[in-house]
Amino acid sequence: MNISKQTMAPQDLPYYLLCQLTQEPAASQRGLAERFGVSLGKVNYCLRALVDKGLVKANNFRRSDNKMAYSYVLTPSGIEEKSALTKAFLQRKLAEFELLQKEIEALRREVERS
Repeated sequence: MNISKQTMAPQDLPYYLLCQLTQEPAASQRGLAERFGVSLGKVNYCLRALVDKGLVKANNFRRSDNKMAYSYVLTPSGIEEKSALTKAFLQRKLAEFELLQKEIEALRREVERS
């Protein structure tokens, strides 16, 4: 998933996490934090909340360098939640798009008058 760090609203982090974990279950929290432009603590807090809600299951495994790592898997309720978040996200983005279109049209009219 390709997102701009400047455009991600804080309330969208769970949506982006669920999408990213669908594509890359073994993603590290540090990598996710860098990718989304948020703190490691924020990613950790959000992932723990998703696990506590039963939306994500965290399976730990050992890497060759003897550090613990996790694989995050969406549960059936996590898949449903991702679908609901996707719908809400799309509606919010469409509303933003419509507002931008109106602002652009107003600016074009203003430029034409000058």
